Amino acid sequence: MAIPLGTENKRQVYTVAGLLLLILGVGGYELYDYLSTPAPAQPGAARQAAGSTRATGTRPAQAGGASGPAAQRIAGSGLDPTLHLNKLAESEDVVYAGTGRNIFSAESAPVEIPKPVAGPRPSPVVTAPEPPRPPAIDLKYFGYTQGKDKSLQAFLVRGDDIFMARTGDIVSSRYKVVSIMPGSVQITDLAYNNTQSLPITAN
Repeated sequence: MAIPLGTENKRQVYTVAGLLLLILGVGGYELYDYLSTPAPAQPGAARQAAGSTRATGTRPAQAGGASGPAAQRIAGSGLDPTLHLNKLAESEDVVYAGTGRNIFSAESAPVEIPKPVAGPRPSPVVTAPEPPRPPAIDLKYFGYTQGKDKSLQAFLVRGDDIFMARTGDIVSSRYKVVSIMPGSVQITDLAYNNTQSLPITAN
């Protein structure tokens, strides 16, 4: 038969239930922490591991996973650290008995190096190319005339064209008359800046 509970009894029941849940939670956490913590190593076990390491001659694992055989220890009872000067003197008295040059003596004669039979191949002489020669002036001087002022006019022929030019005139937009003489005329090719003397010829 159920016993009716009042409002105050219900509050007490809820409070007790909450406290029980809190106690169970804290106790479970402490138990889990205790079970998960590893047991501390015993000193006797460490000494036993060190003894097994010396017996087997292996080196315990180091930080980073490095492992390998232990280095061999050499007993120093049979070593003699004394400096023997007499043995050094005996090594200094050794005389070089070779047939070539003694590299340990500054007074040894140097080795003669044979001279080459033929000298090295001479380097080719590079000459600058000659500038192109200007073409011949395409004019013919075949006569002249003299004016009242004693000045001369030259008759020049180029192909089928005939020109009468004074000193300083330009012939065929390319040739400049520099000087006129009865036997020859000097013409400058303006395209090449080349001056040539043309003798008088019979047409």
